[in-house]
Amino acid sequence: MENLQNTPKTLHIVMFPWLAMGHLIPFFHLSKILAEKGHKISYISTPRNLSRIPKIPPKLTHNIKLVSLPFPNVESLPEHAESSMDIPHQKAQFLKIAFDLLESPLVIFLESTTPKPDWIIFDYASHWLPSVASKLGVSTGYFSLFTAATQAFLGPPSQLLNDKVKQRSTVEDFCRVPEWVPPDSNIVYRPHEIMKYSEGAVGNESGVSDTVRFLSSIDGCDLVLFRTSVEFEPLWFQLVCELYQKPVIPVGVLPPSLENHELDDYGNCDVEIGELTRWLDEQQVNSVVFVALGSEAVLSDAELTELALGLERSGLPFFWVIRKSITDSIQTLPDGFLSRVKGRGIVYAGWVPQVRILSHFAIGGFLTHCGWNSVIEGLAFGRVLICFPVMNDQGLNSRLLSGKKLGVEIPRIETDGSFTSEALAESIIVAMVSEEGEVLRANAREMKREFGDVSKNDHYIDACIRHLVEMRKP
Repeated sequence: MENLQNTPKTLHIVMFPWLAMGHLIPFFHLSKILAEKGHKISYISTPRNLSRIPKIPPKLTHNIKLVSLPFPNVESLPEHAESSMDIPHQKAQFLKIAFDLLESPLVIFLESTTPKPDWIIFDYASHWLPSVASKLGVSTGYFSLFTAATQAFLGPPSQLLNDKVKQRSTVEDFCRVPEWVPPDSNIVYRPHEIMKYSEGAVGNESGVSDTVRFLSSIDGCDLVLFRTSVEFEPLWFQLVCELYQKPVIPVGVLPPSLENHELDDYGNCDVEIGELTRWLDEQQVNSVVFVALGSEAVLSDAELTELALGLERSGLPFFWVIRKSITDSIQTLPDGFLSRVKGRGIVYAGWVPQVRILSHFAIGGFLTHCGWNSVIEGLAFGRVLICFPVMNDQGLNSRLLSGKKLGVEIPRIETDGSFTSEALAESIIVAMVSEEGEVLRANAREMKREFGDVSKNDHYIDACIRHLVEMRKP
């Protein structure tokens, strides 16, 4: 496929992600890829978030400019809280109030910066952006960091925005297959998932529900970019094309790169990689379960206890990362747990270079919250998944992945989300060592070709750039 690095039109692309690490990092990852192709990037966020993203590689500093917008003062947010990882999920709508207040300084930047931006690539939360950018003559691309299956579940944007009656409002609405999805689909929410999601998403403090933000962003943009591949979810990708009735462009999964430390150098990891991997170096190939539940997921004491006891009960070696302070998390683990698993399990409180850990030969399985970023990282190294969804789109991802036999979902009571250490241990054993789980492990290994192929992803990027060049406003 044609390499467009020397295209006669150098694009100026503005990146404007939502205020969450799971969004800031992929937007930055895509920024670097586009900059490597010779295009100019203005990456916009708030001061604290810009300090958290990886450093710009020296060879790209002339093509990527970080643009800092002052974080608005919102009384209900804690001091210095600029991202979703800084707040409980119940305050998510207040963070969106602050995010919406960035509209005015963003407009000032778009009006004053030179050269004039060709595109602004934005996130689901900035539902107001397409109309604003259109008035300024700037093309807009909504960048979906969700699977096509998840976005298809949301539905046809124009139809739902124009017919409020068809917008789902009850728990039951989200726990059944919608009319626009094939009836045999198993990709629906569980009651406990949608109730937990609603604590931070359905509240009206910001005046706009998350569902409306998604639908309006998609409906108003000029094209939709997806962090997925057609090969991975062909039927779902075809469905979103039909639902959106506008250009839908896959950019590939944007696989992690060990060479460039793409996802390793944020989060203030305070130990050397050698210290973290020394224990792993002594383990057998594919024998260790890596446990990491993302930067936002918060477990109750009961869930933390059952997870710990389930890891112990499985009898398998594990490396468990708890991304909270030692005081808040490790001291709430069951009495005697750390001494009983000493030598067999590692519990680390803080940030770790997740991509580096997942790439280690000793890691065989990944007990994950099923955030799409983490799923991509796990499958890029062929790790079988033990699915433990906690919030947002993770339940839908878990159903998609287990349906593709890439892992096993830990059984939970549908009404309240509770689970037992026995069920968790059994899920780990099935995925990691059982005979019945061999098909899961084989399928996950096969995904390494799909999710870890940087050159294949490059073809997706070149095709995407061609669309951006052809569709930009004059």
